[in-house]
Amino acid sequence: MGTKKDYYEILGVLKTASEDEMKKAYRKLALKYHPDRNPGNKDAEERFKLINEAYAVLSDKEKRQQYDTYGMSGFQQRYSEEDIFRGFNVGDLFKDLGFGGGDIFSTIFGRQGTRGSRQRPQYNDFGDYITREQQPTTDLDLNYELEIPFMDAIRGAEKRITFAAQWGTEEVNVKIPKGINTGKKLRLQGKGNKDPHTGRMGDLYITIKVGEHPVFRRSGNDLYVTQKIRVTDAMLGTTIEVPSVDGSKQVKIPPGAKKVRLKGLGVPDLKGGKGDQYVEVEIEIPKRLTDRQKTLLEELQREGM
Repeated sequence: MGTKKDYYEILGVLKTASEDEMKKAYRKLALKYHPDRNPGNKDAEERFKLINEAYAVLSDKEKRQQYDTYGMSGFQQRYSEEDIFRGFNVGDLFKDLGFGGGDIFSTIFGRQGTRGSRQRPQYNDFGDYITREQQPTTDLDLNYELEIPFMDAIRGAEKRITFAAQWGTEEVNVKIPKGINTGKKLRLQGKGNKDPHTGRMGDLYITIKVGEHPVFRRSGNDLYVTQKIRVTDAMLGTTIEVPSVDGSKQVKIPPGAKKVRLKGLGVPDLKGGKGDQYVEVEIEIPKRLTDRQKTLLEELQREGM
């Protein structure tokens, strides 16, 4: 889909615009830039495509919420052009505007209608790979499950895999984007099976499975690590050495703290930010006490502690 400016700007509406306000803005722009009114005008055609894409996203509650949450870059990683226009009833909209819809949409977007069609090539910051949540849509598509080490999911990596296609086995390099998590899919365009009648190639969908780590636990883009400290350190406060994905850190544990946040030491996200790391404090209770320790604790007990 390439880089585009904000969908709200394309329609000329505020982010708080109601459905009726967006529909009114869309109708006005669609009338102005419709190819029937601008024959041979490529600039108007491109504008018309952007207007329809913007309205297809913002008129759908779920897609609009995703767009508002992740922004243009993050949204494009989750939705292909086919996903954007799925459920977008172009024919009725253009009929309502006094134009024919199907032929124009087929001509401009390279297909008839929006369902059961094949999306055009999509690219992102990871090369030819597009992270997707959806299942493959054709019999020509292949599936592959790739398990990667925990730290490769944090830092990104490149893996070479061997998979079985209809003509035999094939090897391909796969770029693993930073911050990917279990269940995410990477799409390698044109690496699926071939239709013997049309020559059309399917895609290879790689489902990622991230291995566990002996120290870190992941929740979204945040990392968690548990550190044991002594009872006295928990009461008086202390400084301890804590592992992080960037190396060991000296962390101050305030008195009585159960959790300490290390800002920006978590997992990278699609918008260029990073999650946080949390140090969960676990108080270590000694199983045996010396006579001196027992005496001191008894004195503290008498003092009301």
